[in-house]
Parts: sequence; structure tokens; C-alpha cells
Amino acid sequence: MRDLLPASVAVAVAGPDDWVGALLAAELACLSDQAVPSRQRDFTAGRVCARRALAALGLPPTPVPSAPNRSPVWPAGVVGTITHTRGYCAAAAARSAEVRAVGMDAEQHRELSAGVRRMICLPEEEAELARLPTGVSWPAVLFSAKETVYKVWHPIVGTWLDFHDARVTLDPDAGTFTARIAPARCDAAPAAHPPALVTGRFAVDAELVRTAAVLPPP
Repeated sequence: MRDLLPASVAVAVAGPDDWVGALLAAELACLSDQAVPSRQRDFTAGRVCARRALAALGLPPTPVPSAPNRSPVWPAGVVGTITHTRGYCAAAAARSAEVRAVGMDAEQHRELSAGVRRMICLPEEEAELARLPTGVSWPAVLFSAKETVYKVWHPIVGTWLDFHDARVTLDPDAGTFTARIAPARCDAAPAAHPPALVTGRFAVDAELVRTAAVLPPP
């Protein structure tokens, strides 16, 4: 993720030991005793990476617990994001004086079924994806971009954002995406200056699709 985010954002990507690293007490309290092993590993790696990103900002060891909706709760004055998929986990953090919100997402690079594509893509997005170069699962890139957009939107607005509420355009040559949030969602947002436009970057290899976006202060 370091290649997709500016220098103002600290990034940590999980190494082999981070999946079984130590949790702080406030983090451990958020992990149910009934959590399946994969959930335990993902949660652990995410929090270990989150604390390493905070340390890169010069902050002391600080827990990153979960809100009731399972989103990470960052220390005051910090914005951040965590993502994990099979075999990959990363966290990013920045000072809120420099970055209003940061989002990122990692997904397996695979083809998506027609039903999943309909759930994710607007008809005009499907038509645009069909015209892009072959060899990449562009619906998977679009899916990841919309996940990143939601991670930018939710900490600011606090409301749900449906896949069809964001109209995403991909630029495969530049490795960038632009998301325009439906005006009705912005008009109804219970927060000042909701992010109507989110721009970000993406990267694709044989195994992973990665996307990230930063929203500057208003």
C-alpha cells in the first residue's frame, strides 16, 4: 500500500509474525472467544499493523479497539484504515490535521459472478468496464475502489453508502479512479462537507487488487 498513498500517511503491511502477534487489553476485549481462527488472525494482524503505523507517526503504543460496527477506533487526532484479505493485511494512519480521511482495500484478483457484478456496478459502469483492456478483472477493481470510498465516507458522515451510491470511473493507464457520490446521499448526509468526490489509486497483480484514497482537509 505504500506505493498508493502519500508520504503524510504511515503504512504498515503485515509480515509472517504479525498474524499471531500480541494484542493490547482493549483490543483483546473486542475479539470474541468464539471468533474463528481466521477472524482472530485477521484482527490480530490488523491491530499489530495499526500500532506500527501509529508508531511511525511518532505516537506511543496505543490500542485500536473496535466500534460496535467493527470499524477501528483510532486515537484522537488520528485517522486511519485497515484492510485484510487472504494472506494480506495492511493498516494506514495519518494525523487528522493533515488528512481528513484515508481509505484502502485489498481483494483477491479474481473474476466476479454476474450476480455480484450487478450488486456492485451501475449499468453505465458495466458498459465502461467492458471496453477496458483484457487480462484484468475490472469488476474486482471497481469493487475494491468502492470499498475504499466507503472507508473514506463512513468516518466523516457516519452513514451507510451503497455500492450504487458511488459512480466510479477507472483510468487503467494512470492507475487511478474517481468516485462521484450520488447528490441525494450528500444532500442527506448528517455531516458538514460530505465527500462528494473521492479520487484514488489502484494496483493489480496476479493475486491482489489494491486500492487507496486520501481526502484532504476541507
